[in-house]
Amino acid sequence: MRVPVGWLAEYVDIPAGTSVEDLDAAFVRLGLEVEEIHRPEQVTGPLVVGRVLEIEELTGFKKPIRYCQVDVGEADAARGGGRDVRGIVCGASNFAVGDAVVVALPGAVLPGGFAIAARTTYDRVSDGMICSVRELGVGDDHAGILVLGSSGDDVPPPGTPAGPVVGLEDVVIELAITPDRGYCLSMRGLAREMGTGLAAPWRDPGALTPPAWAGEPAWQVTVADADRCDRFSMLAMEGLDPTAPSPWWMRRRLAQAGVRSISLAVDVTNYVMLELGQPMHAFDRDAVTGPITVRLAREGEKLTTLDGSVRSLSTDDLLITDDTGPIGLAAVMGGASTEIGEGTTAVLLEAAHWEPAGVARTARRHRLPSEAARRFERGVDPEMTVVSLARAAELLAEYGGAHVVGAVVDVDTRAPRPSIALDAAKPAQVSGMPYTGAQVVELLEAVGCVVDASSSPLAVTPPPWRPDLTDPADLVEEVVRLAGYDDVPSVLPTAPPGRGLTAVQRRRRAIGRALAEAGYVEAPAYPFLGTPVLDALGLPEDDERRQVVLVRNPLSEEEPALRTTLLPGLLATLARNLSRGQRDVALFEHGAVFPGGDRAAAPVPGVDRRPDDETIAALLRAVPEQPWHVAVALAGNREPRGWWGPGRPAVWADAVEAARLVAAASGAELTVRAGDRAPWHPGRCAELLVGDTVVGHAGELHPRVCAALELPARTAVMELDVDALPAAAVPIGPPVSSFPPVLLDLALVVRDDVPSAEVAAALHQGAGELLEALRLFDVYSGPPVPAGSRSLAYALTLRAPDRTLTGEEATALRDAAVAEAAERTGAQLRA
Repeated sequence: MRVPVGWLAEYVDIPAGTSVEDLDAAFVRLGLEVEEIHRPEQVTGPLVVGRVLEIEELTGFKKPIRYCQVDVGEADAARGGGRDVRGIVCGASNFAVGDAVVVALPGAVLPGGFAIAARTTYDRVSDGMICSVRELGVGDDHAGILVLGSSGDDVPPPGTPAGPVVGLEDVVIELAITPDRGYCLSMRGLAREMGTGLAAPWRDPGALTPPAWAGEPAWQVTVADADRCDRFSMLAMEGLDPTAPSPWWMRRRLAQAGVRSISLAVDVTNYVMLELGQPMHAFDRDAVTGPITVRLAREGEKLTTLDGSVRSLSTDDLLITDDTGPIGLAAVMGGASTEIGEGTTAVLLEAAHWEPAGVARTARRHRLPSEAARRFERGVDPEMTVVSLARAAELLAEYGGAHVVGAVVDVDTRAPRPSIALDAAKPAQVSGMPYTGAQVVELLEAVGCVVDASSSPLAVTPPPWRPDLTDPADLVEEVVRLAGYDDVPSVLPTAPPGRGLTAVQRRRRAIGRALAEAGYVEAPAYPFLGTPVLDALGLPEDDERRQVVLVRNPLSEEEPALRTTLLPGLLATLARNLSRGQRDVALFEHGAVFPGGDRAAAPVPGVDRRPDDETIAALLRAVPEQPWHVAVALAGNREPRGWWGPGRPAVWADAVEAARLVAAASGAELTVRAGDRAPWHPGRCAELLVGDTVVGHAGELHPRVCAALELPARTAVMELDVDALPAAAVPIGPPVSSFPPVLLDLALVVRDDVPSAEVAAALHQGAGELLEALRLFDVYSGPPVPAGSRSLAYALTLRAPDRTLTGEEATALRDAAVAEAAERTGAQLRA
């Protein structure tokens, strides 16, 4: 919100000597963030209001040139006294005899260092310059001269210093208004705030008594959805002069507020919106056909809005319609079919109060962040609808010659606003400041609340322009804010003694540290996804990962659901890195996933007391489970190429090894067997198990998935449910034996469908307790190994804790291990 200080001073008696910096500090004290202070460019020297007396059209030049006689006030003694009339050459043609203009006399310096002097041009002596808006630095319009008014208009007399008239001395303070302070998006709301903050008298521009318009209602109006529109007001006017310009003071204030001047009718509605906070809309009355109905859109309806876009409407969109169909997107933007045009002489003025959440949904659905929607979605004062119509009618009558036809239409279905019970001691308890009961009442009344101080607790009825005040905590905040946040002492609470990290926290940190040490880079993503990415992953229709939890107000309409797997975000990050020139990428992410399913709706607890146990239990039942997963994705080389060799590409085994790292960091041990689960390649997918429980999968992505996600072929990924891993046992140091080990190698031939984990388990069981370590160091297939089989070579470490093993003992242990493997897996000792 851009606030011209001169406009604000019309409603607040700013104390003498108050600087712009003092106003800045006052806004900040009131909880309003000052983003920037805009100061006008400096103009020095004589700059006055002039009135055009004569215009001589000069001919014989390539463009129209005029030689004007301009009255610039009383002449000084050096010029003989009397009226000071200057001859000025001007190339603009948008002014006439009798118009008041801004004249820069010789000696003036305009913005940009443009010095004005008397000079001969076009065979005439130009004794000054008639200025445009851009030349004065108060706007961008350079199409013509700035005309302050015509003959008979209320404009300052010639010779009046023009700086204050055109706003050259008016500083604009730009504020960042938070969503809960929508009333501050108007001069009315800011005047109230600043009057309180400066302890200065202020005047409410909304304290206007509308006239008692006579006659039948101006138009027939029906509100079909009172829940979305509880007040709808309309006033008809005719006799508007379509050529009447907006007065300069109005155009200047609109420009200072960042609003473009369009036409008198439109400018008046925008001006009233900025002044009173009530957005309005003006319809061309001759283009409206039949009665007006406020209703929800029907399936398939469309509307061409004022920006020229044809918009397909949702059944959640609220519309203003006539017999022809939609003529406006309620609270957001009007329709092109009833737009105010150059020949409009009759208008319908509309001001209404709309339900904020519905306005916000419509504005975001159609990507129309209009100034009206910005105010309505934050909440406006429903008492201002008829007042705003009266104010707009007054301006259109004064500057456009229009007059009201018929009585005002006012469909009002509002219910009385309930009061809030507030313990007068509550603000002091919350803030630690000694606020008295009388002080609490005084501050709440300054906000605009009606306080019944005779009851205990206090019965507080918030004002209609403060829809954010709904609970006692809101009232406490207002008391503390107006009393001054600076007065609240900063006291650090005593930190309770900590117990260190929990077991879950230690596990998660250990997993992240282990993967980072293994060369993976953490790449967290947003926890949202859309159904198209589940299709790209090739998930079956009955896959539980398709049962998603939808977010009511998602950040993106394309990703409205909470993730059920880490892979979509991780693979999108992988693809983005590859598209930007990275070739060897190893990423990991660990975080919560949110499996869907049927759940009961969550209750909405109040904020005035702690929820009871039943409410808390119902809330927890409505919250989806949030298991903690970890996932990795690899593409390119796992080991870089160099003088030592060509490097090694990442393969499915690297994803499996990452899972083993995660399990080891968690204090668990994985077993691996062949699996089949989307989005992995059916023949290159490994199931990860702890005992008999499947905790994850690893392997290569399916080629179709790689193509759909624009990933290189044979991209390897792993995802594992960390919460499914058993709690780590208390670590016990390994026994250290002083006796030497016996190192043996053996190679076994097994069928291709036999997992190596089963062979290793059989060897462990056959060798018994004296087998200290077992490691698979080679896998071979090809002659002389029979087709359909492969050779697995293991290194065995045998050691006894109390003696040195003999050769015979070692051989017996090896034979026992081979025999067990042969019995359980059909393995044969390779010759």
